[in-house]
Amino acid sequence: MNATPAVADDLIVIGKIYSVHGVRGEVKVYSFTDPTENLLQYKTWTLKREGSVKQVELVSGRGSDKFLVAKLKGLDDREEARLLAGYEICVPRNLFPELTDGEYYWYQLEGLKVIDQLGQLFGKIDHLLETGANDVMVVKPCAGSLDDRERLLPYTEQCVLAVDLVAGEMKVEWDADF
Repeated sequence: MNATPAVADDLIVIGKIYSVHGVRGEVKVYSFTDPTENLLQYKTWTLKREGSVKQVELVSGRGSDKFLVAKLKGLDDREEARLLAGYEICVPRNLFPELTDGEYYWYQLEGLKVIDQLGQLFGKIDHLLETGANDVMVVKPCAGSLDDRERLLPYTEQCVLAVDLVAGEMKVEWDADF
């Protein structure tokens, strides 16, 4: 394990180490990728937690029903592996596959201003949630917002009218019956 990452800028969180697995230094990982096993395609991880940053190399990994199990290079001790719990797993965004038009990674949507069909600013997208039926955008109020309400808006074709990454805006159709 290296103490410093190659480049700390432009990193995207793709998972989190949350526990140890077994006695050989393997770690349990929550994957934020879809499908979850895609996290294992990235062989070099930058780990971040509370100002601490380190780079590690993935030796092997496998899926389980609810989590991934990862073996990291040079990590063979259960107690040493336990110290990695809570670290976020990050990779540079330039390693992500290209998307087709109209598709976006969540990190691209976070921070966009959300404006309804009447031109009212609801706020900015704070983060997204996976609910099973569809993804949900958590929109928090910001300077100039219509009000101080936090809104949960579905990330669906019926709700999202347009996304303009350059302008930093998303146009939505919204009514209370949605």
